[in-house]
Amino acid sequence: MDLRQTLFALAAEHGVAADARLQAAAGLQGEPAAVRHRGPFVLRATAATLVGLGLVFWVAANWDTLGRAARFGLLQGLLLLALAGAAMRPAARAAFSLLAWLVTGGLLACFGQIYQTGADPWPLFALWALLTLPLALAARSDLVWVPWVLVAMVAVSLWTQAHAGHRWRTDADTLPLFLQAWGATLALPALLSPAAARWTGAGPWALRTAITLAVVAITVTALGALFGSPVQAHYGLGLVVLLALTWGLARPATVDLHGLSVAWAGLDTLLVCGLARWLFRGSGGDTAGKLLVLGVAAAVLVAASVASLLRRVRQARTTERPA
Repeated sequence: MDLRQTLFALAAEHGVAADARLQAAAGLQGEPAAVRHRGPFVLRATAATLVGLGLVFWVAANWDTLGRAARFGLLQGLLLLALAGAAMRPAARAAFSLLAWLVTGGLLACFGQIYQTGADPWPLFALWALLTLPLALAARSDLVWVPWVLVAMVAVSLWTQAHAGHRWRTDADTLPLFLQAWGATLALPALLSPAAARWTGAGPWALRTAITLAVVAITVTALGALFGSPVQAHYGLGLVVLLALTWGLARPATVDLHGLSVAWAGLDTLLVCGLARWLFRGSGGDTAGKLLVLGVAAAVLVAASVASLLRRVRQARTTERPA
C-alpha cells in the first residue's frame, strides 16, 4: 500500500488532521535519504554505460566510413579520458572505471575484427578480464567487479568449449578439462570473498554474482553427465563440489545467505535429477508411484534446505544483536 494513502487512512480513522507536521513526521515532505545517497551514483553509472556503449555502437554502425586510425583514435581517446577522470575525480571513480572497462572491451573487439586474431573468441574475453583486473582493483567497487566477473566467466566457458572440440561433451576424456574449468570458476568467489575485500574492495554483489555463475556452470555440466549414457563421473564430482561449497558458505565465519541459497538450489537440483534418473532408468513399472516418491523426496530436500537457511538467518541475527 502507498505510504501517503496509509497516512491519510490512519488520520481519518483516528480523527487526526493529516497536516504538514504529520506528513513531515512520516518523512513525506523531504527527499528520501536513499535517493539522496544513491541517486548520483546511479546516474553516473547509467551515464558511463550509455556513453561507452554508445561510442562502441557508433563505431560499429559507421565501420565502413571510418578508417582504421579513426576507429582506434576514437576508442583510445575515450579510454584515456575515462582513466584520467577516474584518477582525478574520486567521487566518480567507479563510473569512470566502468566507462574505461567498456571501452577496453570495444577496443579489443575492434582489434580482433581488423586483424582477425583467431577463430576462438575466448582469448578476447580472457585478455579483457586480464587487462581490466588492475582497473577493478583500483576502482574498488561492485560497479566494475560485477561486469568483470561476467566477462571472466564467459572466458572460462568459451575456453572449455574450445578445448572440448567446440561442443559440450561430458565424457571421460573431458573430465580433466572440466575440473580445471571448475577450479577457475571457484577461484573467482575466493578472490571476491570478504576475506580478500581489504585488497579488492569487492562488495556483496560481486561475490553473489561469482557464486551464482559458478554454481550454474557446475550444475549444468553435472546434469549433462547425469543424462548421458552411461552416467559420467562429472555428476558425482559435481555433487561433491557443491556439497563442499554449501558447507563452506554455511560456516559462521564465511556465511553468505544469498550464496548459500544458490548452492543449496544447485545441490537439490542434482539430487532430485539423480533420483529421477535412478527411478526411471528402466521402462515400465508404476509411473505414478515413482512420481510420488520423486515429489516427496524433492519436498523433503527443499524443506531441509529452507530449514538450514532459516537456522543460519537466526544465527546471523543473534550474532549481530548487541549484548
